[in-house]
Amino acid sequence: MTSTTDKDRVVIFDTTLRDGEQCPGATMNLDEKLAVAELLDTMGVDIIEAGFPIASNGDFEAVSEIAKRTKRATIAGLARAIPADIARAGEAVRHAQRGRIHTFVSTSPIHLAHQMRKTEDEVVEIILKTVAQARDLVEDVEWSAMDATRTGIDYLCRCVESAIRMGATTINLPDTVGYATPEEYRDMFRQVRERVPNADKAIFSTHCHNDIGLAVANSLAGVEGGARQIECTINGIGERAGNAALEEVVMALRTRGDVMPYDTGIDSTMLTRASKLVSHATNFPVQYNKAIVGRNAFAHESGIHQDGMLKHANTYEIMTPASVGLTKTSLVMGKHSGRAAFRSKLTELGLSLSDNQLQDVFERFKDLADRKKHVYDEDIEALVDENLATAHDRIKLVSLSVIAGTRGPQRATMKIDMDSRTFTEEADGNGPVDAVFNCIKAMVPHDAVLELYQVHAVTEGTDAQAEVSVRLKAGERSMTARGADPDTLVASAKAYLSALNKLSATSVRLHAQHAATV
Repeated sequence: MTSTTDKDRVVIFDTTLRDGEQCPGATMNLDEKLAVAELLDTMGVDIIEAGFPIASNGDFEAVSEIAKRTKRATIAGLARAIPADIARAGEAVRHAQRGRIHTFVSTSPIHLAHQMRKTEDEVVEIILKTVAQARDLVEDVEWSAMDATRTGIDYLCRCVESAIRMGATTINLPDTVGYATPEEYRDMFRQVRERVPNADKAIFSTHCHNDIGLAVANSLAGVEGGARQIECTINGIGERAGNAALEEVVMALRTRGDVMPYDTGIDSTMLTRASKLVSHATNFPVQYNKAIVGRNAFAHESGIHQDGMLKHANTYEIMTPASVGLTKTSLVMGKHSGRAAFRSKLTELGLSLSDNQLQDVFERFKDLADRKKHVYDEDIEALVDENLATAHDRIKLVSLSVIAGTRGPQRATMKIDMDSRTFTEEADGNGPVDAVFNCIKAMVPHDAVLELYQVHAVTEGTDAQAEVSVRLKAGERSMTARGADPDTLVASAKAYLSALNKLSATSVRLHAQHAATV
């Protein structure tokens, strides 16, 4: 096998834990971040941007803990071009085998005038001082020109030259607002690399947002322009319309090596597993037609397509499901399956649980197998997702019964456990779901507003588990959560309570009220 040279090696910089988590409602707890970071490291991601250490004590703790545990990848902490930010980032990554400080400052005229309120000369002075400070703390410093694609090329070159002169080893030219076209983005990299005299001393990086759907195309165009690092996220999550999707970037380079002869070093067979883990951790479902990892990415319904697939898979598939870690759904698990078989199935699905988690999920699997004729892989994944998502919840559903029908009124009776105390409540509603949610509001008063309520079946059949997604907004915080159960109303209650738990974990105060204590 031919070895990869620096010229054709593209470094993958994953910012799921930083930019991805900035997606409204996508906040992850420490355990979830650690699990995502471990998988990213195992699959071959080169740099993991673990967070924004100055943002909160929680972010600092997450970056520090990931830095201590990660075995291979470089761990980066984000910092504004402010001395306190840079010092905090340096402290967070100091235990990493390879630590990086990623500092940034705006360079576009619109940002300088309305956000920074500084002159071009003042910003250059900031770059000189803060990059030098970062380089005194770590050897690996990345500097980003925020809103680079709306920055004049002459001034952009001046800023890049200053950053490299002070020790920046990576230069990121982001399309911060998803404004560029591929041709523009490619030409920007070519011009900067040709015009900046010390450009050969740094690796250039892309960071593209997807506001007009060009994030992946722009990232690949940046590589054509000389960039050798791509910043991306699992499932493309991130601010506004999201970031370039890691799985799309990796598989585009792998599938079209004839026109893009670059290697990433990513184990692509772990992409589906990573997608599911991040989807579970953030409670953001993956759209069915999402490239590479969507449920329909390798599904064929058209008769013409099916005929072609039966004759030769390459007629309609340019990559194999196995190449992204996708396994076919099987029906071999049932109520007679033992613990060893269940553990083997989890391994096959790329799921890893502690002994205590395994015991809990296995018991729930047995309960589900008693209620369903067939237990699909998706059913097992839903059980694992829910177990991991609710392991540390303050509020848990104990029981629920609902009276519904045409005569009305619809009425729900619910029992919950909150902080080791049990509460019960009854409530009417305009329909059974409304009655269930009114029960919760009576026991746990809050000001959160329901922004999303969505139901879909995990598998086919009338006995399929329902998976319910709920998004609650309290003030400026939005939290999305999911619940699964063969009973749609029970799944609804679980999802609503899970969202409340997430809000509670981010300082929204929740108190159980006057409901009768049992």
